[in-house]
Amino acid sequence: MIDQRLLPNEEVYNLYQSHEQVADAIRSMVIRGAPAIGVAAAMGIALGVRNLRNLSGTELDSRFEAICQLLAQTRPTAVNLFWAINRMRRVYDANKHHPLPEIKELLQQEAIQVYQEDITVNRRIGDHGQALLPNQATVLTHCNAGALATAGFGTALGVIRAAVNAGKSIRVLADETRPFLQGARLTAWELMKDNIPVALITDSMAGHVMKTEEVQAVIVGADRVAANGDVANKIGTYTVAVLAKAHRIPFYVAAPMSTIDFNTATGADIPIEQRSEQEVLELNGKRIAPDCVTARNPAFDVTPAEYVSAIITENGVARPPYAASLRALAKSCVS
Repeated sequence: MIDQRLLPNEEVYNLYQSHEQVADAIRSMVIRGAPAIGVAAAMGIALGVRNLRNLSGTELDSRFEAICQLLAQTRPTAVNLFWAINRMRRVYDANKHHPLPEIKELLQQEAIQVYQEDITVNRRIGDHGQALLPNQATVLTHCNAGALATAGFGTALGVIRAAVNAGKSIRVLADETRPFLQGARLTAWELMKDNIPVALITDSMAGHVMKTEEVQAVIVGADRVAANGDVANKIGTYTVAVLAKAHRIPFYVAAPMSTIDFNTATGADIPIEQRSEQEVLELNGKRIAPDCVTARNPAFDVTPAEYVSAIITENGVARPPYAASLRALAKSCVS
């Protein structure tokens, strides 16, 4: 995995040889982004089972469940994590009476399939989403929903990439995304690599640029979408959505169907990860607040469906009311 904590200054690839190491990489944000977390979890499970020796029956079941549970405890908000774990569980349950070498091979094949499917899904999201953008557009983003947050190509940035590939002239304004600076460190890095024009802004500038510049759209990713269309995404997304509605700018969410959680009725039911206050109190390991000050650090917020103009998936574009449109997309066939 490329260590996203070190970007853009260093491009370091870490090698992981156990599911415990993969779990720590997810927890510590070496890898982040809901789809990428799902892929990593699937590979972590395959890796964990590959390292087992001479087990069968209830002992194998117990060890497999322990591997799944460890990975499930890493990041509570991103539903793709649990989607991928459940997908690996289904493969295991269907084949657990087979010899262990065969189980290992089947789980490895499934993990690779999860990876390959995600890239295909991202490209379909891009194709559907780019049609929503005019031929010339300034697009505002928040956090990083690009190739780094997925198996490749990206969701929100995938829409932008697809628009550029279609010959459209797209300029991006990237929120820096405090406190982990995914926009500054990751989104800007990706777009620069692709020669897509990008300007970095602080999070607090979003309203100003919407008011004073020609911003045609806001596009973000998602870590979980409730059945009613409420969207959990990186902290600060809710603020951007409210500002976009106030300025009559469409606010689009790009996410695979695996991010739609039909078992979660509304955003109020989505667990919000609370991260270390040090991420807020420090910058590059140096404290930026007085010693006596504490901080709050929710990693995500929830944007109510009323602020979302459309949800772009690989199966098509959902519009309000989302309870009906998302269900319809879930039942549709992907061509």
